[in-house]
Amino acid sequence: MVRVNSFFKEESSPCRRKLGAKALVVLTRKTTWRCGKLERSIVQHLLKLDASFGESRVSPEKLMLDLNITGSEKAYECIDALRRLEKRNVLRIVEL
Repeated sequence: MVRVNSFFKEESSPCRRKLGAKALVVLTRKTTWRCGKLERSIVQHLLKLDASFGESRVSPEKLMLDLNITGSEKAYECIDALRRLEKRNVLRIVEL
């Protein structure tokens, strides 16, 4: 059973404020060149999802839960890493 942190349930959580109410992270390229440790783990997680389920897209909240990112400071780091990967055209953040 997965315990959902109350951090993601709040309407004013950092993830919802920075990325919108509903968003999906979609992998577009399979490269980790010039990426840090967190960016590599995000890309590797999306590649694992692609290999096992055939889809390389996931919500940011689920991504943070899968990577065991808890607390507001680490959540902000993850959101910044997602933005950097989007800037490098490695992934897209799609608003629903």
